[in-house]
Amino acid sequence: MSIAKNIEKLQKNIENLPERNGKVSIIAVTKMVDIAKAKQVIDAGLNILGENRVQEFLNKYEKLNNYASFHLIGHLQTNKIKYLIGKCQLIHSVDSVKLLQEIEKQCVKKQCEQQILIQVNISNEESKFGISEKDLISIINTNESNEWVKIKGLMTIAPFEENSEDIRWVFRRLNELYIDIKGKTFYNTDMEFLSMGMSNDYQIAIEEGANMIRIGSKIFT
Repeated sequence: MSIAKNIEKLQKNIENLPERNGKVSIIAVTKMVDIAKAKQVIDAGLNILGENRVQEFLNKYEKLNNYASFHLIGHLQTNKIKYLIGKCQLIHSVDSVKLLQEIEKQCVKKQCEQQILIQVNISNEESKFGISEKDLISIINTNESNEWVKIKGLMTIAPFEENSEDIRWVFRRLNELYIDIKGKTFYNTDMEFLSMGMSNDYQIAIEEGANMIRIGSKIFT
């Protein structure tokens, strides 16, 4: 099946979900995907590309930034941040105060705002990045002192389970945190995006409140 057909099928599946809560943004995960295929995604109507690695991000940005927006969805090292500011619409994977403050530092240098999501390790897996649930409010409070970094929501990656129903609680819990924070007032924080769900579990994530999903294999295979 072609990339365009895969995207059409994905969009129909999302539209038919009974528990869908409004519009769901699809981030096309283009890691390890060549420029030609990434362009097919854009031509098929998806205009947000998600990259895991900064170098690959920059390569695609150079060639496709006139046609699409770019998100950084993978783990980010502090020494790579300077390459993203002014190019990356949304960083999904901020998981420490150190990273947060380095983003602010680079934004100050370029006098440029940066939108981010806080990545939360809901399942407390050692193999997963993300802050612990108990540290979430602390990092939000820290960002109130920043001028240029704007927290726009939360992100998580659920564990892989044979039965995807076994991870529903992860998405449900992040949505609870999202709603709780949304009901409070923090400077520089606006709960707009709840980024959770990938090719193997996006339907459950949407049912539990996701309004942004990160899809790779469902588009390219």
